[in-house]
Amino acid sequence: MGRLWPLTIRGTGAMLLGLVCLVVAADRGVVELLYVAMLLFAVVAAAVVSLYAVRRADGITRTVEPDVLTVGQEGQVTVRVSLRAAIASGQGMWRDTLSPGLAWRSPTDVAGDGGRGGGAARGVFPALGSGLRGEAHTVDVDYRIVGARRGVHTLGPLTVSSTDPFGLVRRTHVLSERTRVIVAPEVVDLPPLTNLPGEAGGSRHTSSNELGQGTDNLIPRAYAPGDSMRRIHWRASAHRDELMVRQEEQESTPAATVVLDLATGRFSPHAMRGAGLDDGFESALSACISIVARLVREGYTVTATDSDGRALADPLEGGDLAAVEMLGTSFATLVTRRDDHLADLAPLFTGGTSGPVVVIVGRFDVADAAALAPVAHHSSLPLLFAVSPVDDALPRAAAHGWRVASIPAGADLVPAWQQAVEREAGHVVA
Repeated sequence: MGRLWPLTIRGTGAMLLGLVCLVVAADRGVVELLYVAMLLFAVVAAAVVSLYAVRRADGITRTVEPDVLTVGQEGQVTVRVSLRAAIASGQGMWRDTLSPGLAWRSPTDVAGDGGRGGGAARGVFPALGSGLRGEAHTVDVDYRIVGARRGVHTLGPLTVSSTDPFGLVRRTHVLSERTRVIVAPEVVDLPPLTNLPGEAGGSRHTSSNELGQGTDNLIPRAYAPGDSMRRIHWRASAHRDELMVRQEEQESTPAATVVLDLATGRFSPHAMRGAGLDDGFESALSACISIVARLVREGYTVTATDSDGRALADPLEGGDLAAVEMLGTSFATLVTRRDDHLADLAPLFTGGTSGPVVVIVGRFDVADAAALAPVAHHSSLPLLFAVSPVDDALPRAAAHGWRVASIPAGADLVPAWQQAVEREAGHVVA
C-alpha cells in the first residue's frame, strides 16, 4: 500500500519553509520572500508531477534458480522491473515479500534471516536517467533465498520506492505479481551400500542371459508405445530411419521397497494440517527421499509405498535421478492421514525373499515390532528407522532380524544409515 503522505522530510521542510516565507512576505511586505515561497512550491509541485504524472511501472518478471528447492538449499532470485519515466529519479529502495517457509539471505549476513523465514528481501533500487522518448527502463535486482520449510510458498508482491532527483517526493509502486516456490524435503547424500551379500548388492549383482558382448550384439526391434526411452538403439534407429529398441534382456532386475508410514497418530496432529509443521514427520520424509535416492544410485528399481501398500509414486528405475527429483517435488505437499495400517504391512511381503525393504515410521512400540517381525524374513536387507521409538521396541525389532536405527527430529541421518547398514541384524543403533 502506498504512502498517504508523498513528501519526504526534505520535501515537507521545503513546504513548511515556503509557508513561512509566504506568511512573512504578507506580514512584512517583503516581496523577495514571496518569490522564494513560490519557487519552493513550484519545485515540490514539479517533483510530484515527475513521479506521479510521467512515471509508471510496466510490470515485473521473477525467476528462481533452481525452480525447486530442498529444505536448507539456497536459490537465486532475479527480479526484472520495467519502469517508464520521462524525468530522472533518485536512488530508492525495493522490497520483495517472502512467505513463511522462505528465508532471505542477506549479502552481508551469511546466516541470513534464518529460522522459519518470512519477512522480506530488500535492497537499494538504482537511480534512473531521464527517458524523454518514454522508453522503458529495465532494472534487475538479485537476492538469495533459503528453503526454510517444506511446502509451496510465494514471493511477492514487490514494492519499489523512488524519489525525485532533489529528494523531495517519494513514490511507492506495488507490483502484485507473485511467484510460486516449491520447497521439497531435504535430501541427504547417504554413503553407498558396501559389503552386502547376494541380491542386496544392487546392480552389481544383476545378471544377464543375453548372448554376445556389448550393446552392439543386441538384436534391435521396432519401437512400441510403452518402451523405455533408455532402451532406444540409436545406431540402429539412424540406420533404419525409425526408432528401434534393444530386445528385452533376460535379467534379474534388483528391486527395493521403501515404506513410509503416514499415520498421523505416529507423529502429531500438525503433520496432517500442513507441510513442514511437524519436525518428526519432516525427519521421516527426509529419510525416505534420501534412502530412495541412495537405492536408485545403487541400481535398484525402487517402489515407495505407504504402510498399506498404496504407492506414493510410480516405481523409480535404477539410475533415474530425475525421477528422484520428481518424487521430492511430489513430497513437497505430502501430509499424514488418520488411518494407521502398519500392522497390515506383513501380509504384503509373504512369499519368497525380496530385495531391500526399508520401513520408516514415527512412533514405534513393542506391538509394532511384533507385527513387523515376519517382514524381516522376506527381505535380503531389512532396515527399520523410527523417529520416536518407545521403550525397547527397537531391540525387539532387531531380535526379529531387522537392522534398526533411531532418527530423532533434527538428527544427522548419515551415521544412523551407515551403522544400520553395516551392522548385522540384532544390533541397535541409538
